[in-house]
Amino acid sequence: MDKNSEKVWGNCLKIIKDIVEWQHFKTWFEPIQPVSLKQNVLVIQVPSQFFFEYLEEHYVNLLAKTLKRELGKEARLEYRIMVDSGSSRTKPMTVDVSGQGFKSFSNNEMDFPLVINNPVKNPFVIPGLKKMQIDPQLNPNYTFDAFIEGDCNRVARRAGKTVAEKPGANSFNPLVIYGGTGLGKTHLAQAIGNEVKRLHPNNVVLYVSAEKFINQFMDHSRNNAINDFIHFYQLIDVLILDDVQFFAKAERSQDAFFAIFNHLHQSQKQLVLTSDKSPKDLEGVQDRLLSRFRWGLSADLQVPDYETRIEILEKKMRNDGLEMPKEVVKYIAYNINNNVRELEGALISLLAQSSLNRKEIDLDLAKKVLRNFVKSSSKEITIDTIQKMVCEYFDVPYDKLLQKTRKREIVQARQITMYLAKAFTKNSLKTIGEHFGGRDHTTVIHSCQTVKDLMDTDGIFRENVLELQQKVQLAAM
Repeated sequence: MDKNSEKVWGNCLKIIKDIVEWQHFKTWFEPIQPVSLKQNVLVIQVPSQFFFEYLEEHYVNLLAKTLKRELGKEARLEYRIMVDSGSSRTKPMTVDVSGQGFKSFSNNEMDFPLVINNPVKNPFVIPGLKKMQIDPQLNPNYTFDAFIEGDCNRVARRAGKTVAEKPGANSFNPLVIYGGTGLGKTHLAQAIGNEVKRLHPNNVVLYVSAEKFINQFMDHSRNNAINDFIHFYQLIDVLILDDVQFFAKAERSQDAFFAIFNHLHQSQKQLVLTSDKSPKDLEGVQDRLLSRFRWGLSADLQVPDYETRIEILEKKMRNDGLEMPKEVVKYIAYNINNNVRELEGALISLLAQSSLNRKEIDLDLAKKVLRNFVKSSSKEITIDTIQKMVCEYFDVPYDKLLQKTRKREIVQARQITMYLAKAFTKNSLKTIGEHFGGRDHTTVIHSCQTVKDLMDTDGIFRENVLELQQKVQLAAM
């Protein structure tokens, strides 16, 4: 190493260190090595073509001013770019790049002209390396407006909104969203990305699945371009990595992501991760990564409750301009309770059958279509079964339910039982009344209407009825 070049570059670094952020200094300036100094031309060696182009795009003015301060107005900077020779037996080749774009190739003592037309490739096949050319890989349909909030996802959705409003400048970094299949992890993660693009259009957002990340890493590894791969991801302002459980046992990919994570986090860039398990339950992922996943917030998505499932169906219908009888919407929500994906799949199947067979959508068609979604072992719920469940829930003696008493707790339990019997059985109003000490159908009608009215005005009463609906639903499965 030339002593003069080392001294000049050392003086430049002292100035630069006071100007740029510490993490940027470590990433983009510490790896640079001074090579030679001849006639006010400083030659520095950089790790890759990508590294050179990043410096030229982001720090060229700073480098020029700093170098001219050391060497005068005639100062010039040239780069020596490390290029893998393709063989472990030969020395790494270098590409020398002058300020005017002239490029020459040297290997040992041999020099001859070389034209370079292929810059380092973006892993997402976007031409060039300018930040705004990076495609975020987001689905525009995945928005917060399209994501129904309920008790099952409230924490995760609101944390996502906070992240989108102030990416990197919040305590939820990283934000880890976890939950089972079909509960909306990808939707919520991409909604964050779309909201960031709306609120902060200059931020570089990128969504990528862990599986794709691993495949990209393997491709770059085969091409001896791992540094380029890591530097590309370090350009991102908001990185959304889906399904991190696929990192299990992909040790080298985890090493690369560890370097990317550290750089982005220390640079106050935002990370959003999704997983099918809580970070503490992930197997095959390095402990050092798991500890970093726990730095921010881990928020789970649970199976949506009955009320939320109805909202999801109604939102889907409004977006698609569809109409459907309320009783059919309720029936679908009662019977499809595994995840959102199955819920929407059932709705699509029902619409397809209606269209293809030119039939109006009614409860009979819904029951026929949902045979493919509801367990075949489903059994018919009886009035007696519902009566026993309500008595157990409210701790009311069975015989009291049938007696003529005006005690409030008994009357409400009986009204709820009639309401559930009407919703979950095929019995007529007259038959339902006969199961309650020979009451007539008008009493059943009055009871059902009373329950509906109370559900609209009494929150605790509403929660009790919805919980009983879930219990009856489970009993039918």
